[in-house]
Amino acid sequence: MGSVVIKDVYKAYGQVEVIKGISLDINDGEFITLVGPSGCGKSTLLRMISGLEDISYGEIVINNRVVNNIQPKDRDIAMVFQSYALYPHMTVAENMGFAMQLKKIDKAQIKAAVQEAADILGLTPLLQRYPKQLSGGQRQRVAMGRAIVRKPQVFLFDEPLSNLDAKLRVQMRGEIKQLHRRLGITTVYVTHDQIEAMTLADRIVVMNKGVVEQVGTPRELFDYPCNRFVGNFIGSPAMNFIEGELIKENENAFFITGNGSKLPLKDGANLSAYPKVLYGIRPEHLRLSKDDGVKAEVTITEDTGSEIVVLAECCGEKITLLLRERVELSPGDIISVEPVPGASHFFDAQTKERIFN
Repeated sequence: MGSVVIKDVYKAYGQVEVIKGISLDINDGEFITLVGPSGCGKSTLLRMISGLEDISYGEIVINNRVVNNIQPKDRDIAMVFQSYALYPHMTVAENMGFAMQLKKIDKAQIKAAVQEAADILGLTPLLQRYPKQLSGGQRQRVAMGRAIVRKPQVFLFDEPLSNLDAKLRVQMRGEIKQLHRRLGITTVYVTHDQIEAMTLADRIVVMNKGVVEQVGTPRELFDYPCNRFVGNFIGSPAMNFIEGELIKENENAFFITGNGSKLPLKDGANLSAYPKVLYGIRPEHLRLSKDDGVKAEVTITEDTGSEIVVLAECCGEKITLLLRERVELSPGDIISVEPVPGASHFFDAQTKERIFN
């Protein structure tokens, strides 16, 4: 298989820099997701790995070979796009084997490779159908099968599930993960969906405005975001942030908000006084309290059956709670809220960088 090494890579269109010095090592057989908001540069970086975009500066190394000046067809990679890009006049089998046919590979070898990929993806009964006779999920599997038959060193996926409905996306995520476990091929996967990124990846690369904000496992990014951007982007619903300061009174720690509200911190008893900070707490780490919490006014409730999303006004800020217990709440209700001990995050109010947990 193949490793991918990205060394201080830049990409500019005229005076506009869209990739600003990214370095990243992707291990052999690893599943990496590039995630971030629209315009962050993730698809551009993927296209530079594939050779569809030129590199303004830096190096990309695939399987110990610098590929900057190597054509896409010679990089030993296979790419699956958001659009299925299937030839409508070809059957499933013909679509899957077309790249091999262009290389003048023996027909028997093409047939065997197509059959092997069809068996892996459950496409064998569909090999003689045409794309118009397939569902969206089946078409995406054909696109994946077309990549598999090439037996590449690296798979590149560019938001391949964006055209599918929610239920089918979940199903296809599972199929892609099983495919990776079975084949063990190094995979770089671009998505704007952080849930998709977390469920698929060995490691996640969080990008923003052409730079890498943080690289880590899904759990590392969720538990220890390096700055406010990552803390806000990873997790759904997004992390709550309240600006204020920390004080210590009689061995007890408190967070004082901008409007003077005092929030006790059971996990901060050993902290000294700090200047202004951003206090971060995930919605699932806020709970209803009878005694030690702060007051909040419910503004909206969203009952999904298994959990309740509560939007509320608290400490002069809008916050979100994710409750898994069944409670009856209505707009205007006053509730008492407290954080789960050990689940608070603190960021410098100016730099937005993490200062401690």
